[in-house]
Amino acid sequence: MARLRSFAQVDVFSAQPLRGNPVAVVLDGEGMSDADMQGLAHWTNLSETTFLLPPVDPDADYRLRIFTPTRELPFAGHPTLGSARAWLDGGGSPQRAGTIVQECGAGLVRIRIEGNMLSFAAPPTVRSGPVDAALLARVVEALGVETDDVVAHQWVDNGPGWLVIQLPSAEHVLAVEPRLALIPDAKVGVVGAYPPGSPEAFEVRAFSAALGGGEDPVTGSLNASVAQWLLRTGAMTGAWTASQGTRLGRAGRVSITPDGDDLWVGGACTTVVRGTALL
Repeated sequence: MARLRSFAQVDVFSAQPLRGNPVAVVLDGEGMSDADMQGLAHWTNLSETTFLLPPVDPDADYRLRIFTPTRELPFAGHPTLGSARAWLDGGGSPQRAGTIVQECGAGLVRIRIEGNMLSFAAPPTVRSGPVDAALLARVVEALGVETDDVVAHQWVDNGPGWLVIQLPSAEHVLAVEPRLALIPDAKVGVVGAYPPGSPEAFEVRAFSAALGGGEDPVTGSLNASVAQWLLRTGAMTGAWTASQGTRLGRAGRVSITPDGDDLWVGGACTTVVRGTALL
């Protein structure tokens, strides 16, 4: 039987509320069936809806399940940070001061608390390597870019299934007009650098036909895996900030901070909606 459950909607990856990426969070998902969770995610029609549950692993503070409107994901970045923000605002207190441990389909994910800023330790990629020629050709056609403009390409999948195309500049990225019907099953990231000395190092865009509008406003999992790729190849060193959502009128900013064996991916998170949902 349905009952009232604590519910929040959190804006993630922007210091300007309503200009990041929203995630819907059910703070008490215990007792909900898979069908109930998927049904709510389909109804909210956000890129992700999450459900907080008691942890199975004693080292975790909570367990998180993440649903798109059509399927469950083992991990995603902005839902991880938004859910942590909702949990803290709902009275959650981590076992370890300053660090939340989330249990999810990708295992245990650490989340660092720094005021309004939250950062997750990026999980390892589960698939890497170059994109095969046939798929690359389809993606290039779908993005409407020239083959000669592809600086590099790579699978950067840490759960959701991303592949990424690097273009010569942020300007090239902002000019992309995709035809996603040509790649209905692909999740494609596009990245290009800003000139040296710019406040942001890269412009990032994320495309998937499964998304309501075809483009995700700000994407933690993609930025995390792109950073792992660029650091691994030596294309980047140190910390940087990426911009995302510009073409959608958003002001997404994703901080990338390598720290020893960890890669921290973070941003500002603001709970915009608090209340209850009959579920």
